[in-house]
Amino acid sequence: MTNRVAVIDIGSNSIKLLVGERAPTSGVHAVATRGIDARISAGISREQAQLGEEGMTRGLEAIRSLLLTAAEHRPDQTVLVATSAVRDARNGGEFAHRILAATGHEVRILTGEEEAALIGRGLVTDPGLGHLEDFRVFDLGGGSLECLAFRARRIECAVSFPLGCVRMTERFIPDPSAPISADALAAIAAHTHATVAAGFAPRLSAGAAAVATGGTIATLLRVFARHEGPESGAVQSLVEVRRARALMHEIAALPLSVRREFPGLPAARADVFPAALATLLAVAEHGSITAFHHSMHNLRHGLADALLAAESA
Repeated sequence: MTNRVAVIDIGSNSIKLLVGERAPTSGVHAVATRGIDARISAGISREQAQLGEEGMTRGLEAIRSLLLTAAEHRPDQTVLVATSAVRDARNGGEFAHRILAATGHEVRILTGEEEAALIGRGLVTDPGLGHLEDFRVFDLGGGSLECLAFRARRIECAVSFPLGCVRMTERFIPDPSAPISADALAAIAAHTHATVAAGFAPRLSAGAAAVATGGTIATLLRVFARHEGPESGAVQSLVEVRRARALMHEIAALPLSVRREFPGLPAARADVFPAALATLLAVAEHGSITAFHHSMHNLRHGLADALLAAESA
């Protein structure tokens, strides 16, 4: 019987581990979490996307390290999944075979729809969102943006778009080491708006709550907390769009060398963070969103919940 599971999510920007078990009140209790920035997705915006040798090496090292961490907690089952960067790269299957050869673990490459559905399943395990019935969810990563609509806490629609911050940076920002121009930010916003408008039109009211997950929103909260101080209230789980927009313009005006020293902003994300904010803010404008709820429950929680439920059925 499976009482404890380990899930490793091989993402475009970072590779993350969740060791979880069934919580007393249902849902998933996180026994251990850990993430490593590996950026396997460099070059993912090219027409013929391909994972680079350096990125795959970093990714494999990160996976080995996370497997060692997982083993310390003695999970009954360990599952590895990969998302946008691996599924879109023409050599994504080759990378999965390398991981299998090096670790003995197979990698399940998720479709965009599977990724979105697991994110949705993870979110409804978050007790902090238990008061929401009808709401929208936006999970922004390095390779993709997942958009979901919930009605009565059930997924009504789920769509994945290739709008991740690594893609948008590579496509619209020719020199990430320089200050980001207003034109580049506007181009990212226009592309995001057009893409989302064409493929995500849930029948929820414009005032329905919005939830954001993923590295972008988590980084935004850390930056607010460090940059503005704990008195600002930014450590709370509600992020006002107007404050995020002001921060985007402040950070975008800085060269990369200064961005890397910005309080709360991880140096490894400093090159793609302006594009990430521009994308998230375009989503907010498209959906008439004034604030995002934040949740740490995500794809890993959804998969852990599914694995634990399958064993108890």
